Amino acid sequence: MASRIASGLLRRRAGATLGLLRSYTHVRNYSSQLSALIPATSQCSKLTRRRYYLPNASPYQVWSRSFASDNGDKVEAVVPFMGESVTDGTLATFLKKPGDRVEADEPIAQIETDKVTIDVASPEAGVIEKFIASEGDTVTPGTKVAVISKSAQPAETHVAPSEEATPKESSPPKVEEKPKVEEKAPKVEPPKMQAPKPTAPSKTSPSEPQLPPKERERRVPMPRLRKRIANRLKDSQNTFAMLTTFNEVDMTNLMKLRSDYKDEFVSKHGVKLGLMSCFVKAAVSALQNQPIVNAVIDGDDIIYRDYVDVSVAVGTSKGLVVPVIRDADTMNFADIEKGINNLAKKATEGALSIDDMAGGTFTISNGGVYGSLISTPIINPPQSAILGMHSIVQRPVVVNGDILARPMMYLALTYDHRLIDGREAVFFLRRIKDVVEDPRRLLLDI
Repeated sequence: MASRIASGLLRRRAGATLGLLRSYTHVRNYSSQLSALIPATSQCSKLTRRRYYLPNASPYQVWSRSFASDNGDKVEAVVPFMGESVTDGTLATFLKKPGDRVEADEPIAQIETDKVTIDVASPEAGVIEKFIASEGDTVTPGTKVAVISKSAQPAETHVAPSEEATPKESSPPKVEEKPKVEEKAPKVEPPKMQAPKPTAPSKTSPSEPQLPPKERERRVPMPRLRKRIANRLKDSQNTFAMLTTFNEVDMTNLMKLRSDYKDEFVSKHGVKLGLMSCFVKAAVSALQNQPIVNAVIDGDDIIYRDYVDVSVAVGTSKGLVVPVIRDADTMNFADIEKGINNLAKKATEGALSIDDMAGGTFTISNGGVYGSLISTPIINPPQSAILGMHSIVQRPVVVNGDILARPMMYLALTYDHRLIDGREAVFFLRRIKDVVEDPRRLLLDI
């Protein structure tokens, strides 16, 4: 008896399972039911991409055939996150045009911000269908820039045949002949004698300067980076009580140090020994001896920094950028040279990020690479001082009573006189002079 009951339960469960499976079967298993739904007309001879609900069947939808959704074929390229302190940017230029093929992560547009240029990359490989934004628009992170189709093919330019390009010859238009009208000869009257008009004086007097025509001038919008530089420099002049002190340094010993150890330095560290690393180390030593130069004013308070992040000014084709060497007080000559080379390469390629230029407690600007003999640099806000290096020139100097030709460099320190007195500024610059003229002081810490 029990076996009969168990056998009946198994049969009922198998029947229910079979019925459920039949409700999920492909539509061809329901041809008899579909024939009742679809009228026997010529318009319905082929199945289309429609969904049908079968009577007395499963509540799930059944399609005549499977197909991909059009929504999954389109992707949108958006403006990426640009940094904590950057809220918007200007769409400077498009690197591609509609119809071009792009790969995943390939840049399609460039965004200019106050500090760096950021690329807008394609999220997927495909073909650019259209641009949503325009060049010159102000965009924010998340703004849609372009629509990319993953399945479309690149646009091809088709040249029309020469026969189609040539317009069909048409007969010249017929000119309607007008009836001839006899024209009467006009009466000729003798001319009246008029008094000569007085000549008007020339609009421009000989003393007025002749300005060039407007056609020889070009007006272009100022890039955001240049506007940011202009505003920061003007704010620096309006905020700081800037004062500059000068000194000169004899480069003989440092240049001899480079000449003696340059080959061994390259073979061990894989980078050349430059002058900048020694000046960075000298600035670190001077900042540790005069901590007020490494400090900054914040409202009614003075913030002293127990770390040294040196900003190095780098000139690029798009403007001046100031990337930062982090924790320079913990680095040796090789680490500083590698850091400078890496930042200079990224600046030249336009690959600097916001993080590369954020912060900084002191700035070094080397105008000597361009041939500058002497200058007064402007403080990089919110820092309190900046060191200006200049070109090395052979000049006659007195050494132990003798007049000798030595490679000399002028140094300039511009500082915020609200915070730094002249005494601290002179001691700071003097420390840099002593360390550069005798690098052994760094080894002995004296």
